[in-house]
Order: sequence, then C-alpha cells, then structure tokens
Amino acid sequence: MAGHRIFSTSFASIYPHYVAKVERKGHRVDELHRVITWLTGYDEAGLQRVLDDEVDMATFFERAPRMNPHASLITGVICGHRVEEIEDPLMQRIRYLDKLVDEVARGKKMSSILRQPTATAP
Repeated sequence: MAGHRIFSTSFASIYPHYVAKVERKGHRVDELHRVITWLTGYDEAGLQRVLDDEVDMATFFERAPRMNPHASLITGVICGHRVEEIEDPLMQRIRYLDKLVDEVARGKKMSSILRQPTATAP
C-alpha cells in the first residue's frame, strides 16, 4: 500500500523549512530542537545523524528513540486537518511536529507547547 509522498521525503529536506519558519518569526533553532526532542526523543547527536543520513520521514519517526507519551495532547488544525482526528499514525506524527513548529514560530510559551497532562483532583 503506497503512502503519502511526504512519507518518503527526507527529513533533511524539510528541516531547513522548519528552521526558516521559526527564525523568520524571531525565534531560535534551539527552540525548534527542543520541540523535536520532546516529541521524538532524539538528542542533538541523533538529530544530526538523521539529517546527515537524509532519512525519510517514515524512517525518522520509526527510529525515534521515544515518542512522547503526551503527544496525543497536541490538538488543533494544521494543513486544514484536526491533528487529533488524523487516522494514519505516521501522518499524525508528522502533523504533530508541524503543529509544534507552528507554535514555536507563533511565540507560544514553551511550557504550553510541551504538553503535560493536567493533574486530576483526588
């Protein structure tokens, strides 16, 4: 079964667009790396490795050291779709990352971007 063409697009070819987006809005690459790390578990060396190896998006997420268990708390619209309603798990992960990058670019507080579950009352 063939997937969306973004699945076979290299992360290295998309990454500069993420960088440009956050920098154009006056934010820093380290903020971008922080959300990528939060979502995927890649550290700086691991991120550099996937960029150097030009792995595709499917492999980028397959090899992610640890997808954040709170990623499902990412909600909202990206590319005209509600991320929480995307059925394909890989496409949903890609859109989670897109949503986080958008939030960094918009200047949302990092504490809000890096979702944490709310504590339930006893």
